[in-house]
Amino acid sequence: MAAAVARGVSVPELPRLLARDPYLAPFAPDFQRRYALFHDRLKNIEENEGGLDTFSKSYKTFGVNRLVDGGLYCKEWAPEAEAVFLTGDFNGWNPFSHPYKKMDYGKWELFIPPGQDGFSPVSHGSKLKVVIRSKNGEILYRISPWAKYVARVNSNVNYDWIHWEPPLPYLRKHPQPKKPKSLRIYESHVGIASPEGKVASYKNFTYNILPKIKDLGYNCVQLMAIMEHAYYASFGYQITSFFAASSRYGTPDDLKELIDIAHSLGITVLLDVVHSHASNNSEDGLNKFDGTDSCFFHSGPRGTHSLWDSRLFDYSNWEVLRFLLSNLRWWIEEYGFDGFRFDGVTSMIYHNHGIGTGFSGDYHEYFGLHVDEDALIYLIMANHMIHLLHPESITVAEDVSGMPALCCPIAQGGGGFDYRLAMAIPDKWIQIIKELKDEDWNMGNIVHTLTNRRYEEKYIAYAESHDQALVGDKTLAFRLMDAEMYTNMSVLSALTPVIDRGIQLHKMIRLITHALGGEGYLNFMGNEFGHPEWLDFPRKGNNESYHYARRQFHLADDHILRYRFLNAFDRDMNKLEERFGWLASPPAFVTENHESNKVIIFERANLIFIFNFHPSKSYTEYRVGAETPGKYKIALDSDAPEYGGHQRLDHNTEYFTEQYSHNYRSNSLLVYIPSRVAFVLQNMDEGMIPN
Repeated sequence: MAAAVARGVSVPELPRLLARDPYLAPFAPDFQRRYALFHDRLKNIEENEGGLDTFSKSYKTFGVNRLVDGGLYCKEWAPEAEAVFLTGDFNGWNPFSHPYKKMDYGKWELFIPPGQDGFSPVSHGSKLKVVIRSKNGEILYRISPWAKYVARVNSNVNYDWIHWEPPLPYLRKHPQPKKPKSLRIYESHVGIASPEGKVASYKNFTYNILPKIKDLGYNCVQLMAIMEHAYYASFGYQITSFFAASSRYGTPDDLKELIDIAHSLGITVLLDVVHSHASNNSEDGLNKFDGTDSCFFHSGPRGTHSLWDSRLFDYSNWEVLRFLLSNLRWWIEEYGFDGFRFDGVTSMIYHNHGIGTGFSGDYHEYFGLHVDEDALIYLIMANHMIHLLHPESITVAEDVSGMPALCCPIAQGGGGFDYRLAMAIPDKWIQIIKELKDEDWNMGNIVHTLTNRRYEEKYIAYAESHDQALVGDKTLAFRLMDAEMYTNMSVLSALTPVIDRGIQLHKMIRLITHALGGEGYLNFMGNEFGHPEWLDFPRKGNNESYHYARRQFHLADDHILRYRFLNAFDRDMNKLEERFGWLASPPAFVTENHESNKVIIFERANLIFIFNFHPSKSYTEYRVGAETPGKYKIALDSDAPEYGGHQRLDHNTEYFTEQYSHNYRSNSLLVYIPSRVAFVLQNMDEGMIPN
């Protein structure tokens, strides 16, 4: 590292980062060191592997790949193996008839000539295994880490590696959409995307769910639990086969079709990628591939996550770097994914994995020996590769620590991510609803939480995600309305105070989060209409029941149920953002957060957002600051009847500004603000209305 710095490797645009945040100046040497380490690693790849492009396409040489003549080339990295063989249906499961040849650096290769007819010696759909003879003489049957398709056949406990080489592979028909300026993400799980108590399919998602997502105004789908995971109840976070799309939902071609159809609808597709850890399965996972605990992972206690009971990658290892970078490239180029949400970034970048750590925001928490710089350099390298080779791709970091510059360009010393999740926001909403009476809600605290983000780093705001839907927690709707959701959601029954409060606050919380909280917005499937109850996958603890592992979309389609009001509001909120683009606009200017009135007002994207959280007080002739003069009208109103509101605002009213400064705005206007209502005003003057 010191040698790299001595050779004059410096962060090209570090002064720009430090000018933006002078408090980072004492840590300039840390940024220099991290950049130098990244630069050195990149240079080593260029010198030893023929460049990053070749290095990150190693899935074309590792695993089992077909040659032009119809034969197969097989390659594995098993540094502690004594011998390696390939067996399967193709050789009658003879474990030793096809030995690999030992190469340098722990690699092994095998050429299998084509059959007499020129066809592949291993037929599509046949089973394979890598046979490892360990140093102690033990014979191990393993699935290749590079396996492209695995499935649980019949009643087998473990997954089988199945050679996937269809005679007519799926061909994409639609171009990749351009990177959205405003990112509105629909976080999804294919398996639960059905009201039926079963594992739903890629086909179901393609033809039944994608049209709903399009109609709701979301322009991005984030797919969870796609990388193969043996344990369904892990929610897809205990990966066993990194290059295999989960077979429980269908075939690889079914997933390719899903992504292709999404693209035809103008929907970007992100993969929830898990490179923070791996399942500790060895029979059908990466663990102990060569018979030792150090293949791919740190050896000993450092290689195990104490809370997740999973294995932790050694990001300093050359072959681990090859494996993970190639994995990202594979999902983009083979399947057509448009980017990634990186799971567990906090666990990756700190040696303590964030366990038992309450990050206060003190900058010393982000620099020093407690930071795993090998993991950080891997993430920087991953972002560099993705954006270099696929500039339209999007990367999102799930980091709870608040690591400075994580979403700044690499040239500035940053991590290179496009967005980070605003993880404090859902926690704040839960705390408010759980602990405070409505009259005790603190407007200043709400505004602070929604606006407390690093300048020029993009955040994805969300009121709730899949985390809040899991068993043991509660969604916002369930916290607000609880047991009454079972009995009082029909319009044929009287509107109770609990349901009324829940419906109104659900809309207000989501709108203020959407408009004030970030540069992107995320919603977990079903929560847009206040999906009842919780999410729980089949497991021993619930008698393997699928009852809670489903999404009851029909509730929002039923015209006698009040869920449709929330669904309609969510759709129109997204459509309004699509027109005005507040997520792609500069941060909002908050003109008022009045504690006793419980009123929050702000301007963003030439719109005025007005919120009255007071449970009972309404205000007449309430003065609202407006920077741009002119005539304003209501663009969105949570009190409208189609959203389950009480219709207290007249949408024919025209609001004219006066040259009367108010709350640091040059002009102002007078409005009526009913209790528990949010509404948006747009300027109707020529040139102010988007096309």
